[in-house]
Amino acid sequence: MTAPKMDVNLNLRQKQIVDLVRQQGFAAVDEMAQNFDVTPQTIRRDINELCKHGLVRRFHGGVGLNSSVENVAYETRKVLMLEEKKKIAQKVAAHIPDRASVFIDIGTTTEEVARALRDHEGLRVITNDLNVATILSGNKTCEVIIAGGVVRSRDRGITGEATIDFIHQFKVDFGIIGVSAIDSDGTLLDYDYHEVRVAQAIIENSRKVFLATDHTKFGRNAVVKLAHLSQISALFCDKEPPKEIIACLKEHHVALHIA
Repeated sequence: MTAPKMDVNLNLRQKQIVDLVRQQGFAAVDEMAQNFDVTPQTIRRDINELCKHGLVRRFHGGVGLNSSVENVAYETRKVLMLEEKKKIAQKVAAHIPDRASVFIDIGTTTEEVARALRDHEGLRVITNDLNVATILSGNKTCEVIIAGGVVRSRDRGITGEATIDFIHQFKVDFGIIGVSAIDSDGTLLDYDYHEVRVAQAIIENSRKVFLATDHTKFGRNAVVKLAHLSQISALFCDKEPPKEIIACLKEHHVALHIA
């Protein structure tokens, strides 16, 4: 994505916020307040100014790239909200019994779930993420099945028609997916059409679907529809979602687990 020109009258801190977002893809309000030694209210005023000029986009709890068509780079996402992802992963793993069958989709959060499942016994895991397969292959009691398809060099995810056809051969106990964005109406969104089609196949062929995502995905924008909150069994998050999301979960009897 081409970086917007900062030809507006910004103060030094605001320029540093823009640089931080470009480097990380997302920056949380509380963390920026601590780093810049100012109040969260000051940071929010900075964000308002930056959003007015189209330099960044406001998300729940922070600020991110002003794009609905391009995701943050994989290497950045691996470390972004890492501690929160680990806590979410532990919560998900606690709801997966030994000797269960599990789909695990592409994603940095789902990869943390795989790490949290390493001590489970007798799992049968089907995945389209080579990183997930590597993480779980060290467990001798775990059977790992890798979907066929095209391997993406950027994150070692596998997508394509062959991947979808492969997934449709199974009916598993749990499907674990991540998401890039959740709209206020409960629509789950992502950036990659091919990746979305695989996730949809996982949802269709899982008895229970667990969505693992951190709070920065609420209110974020992405271009491809994946599914709706009504299609999942449980949402695992690090913080309480916005009130409209909670209302949607209650309406469709979707369980909410806060790590």
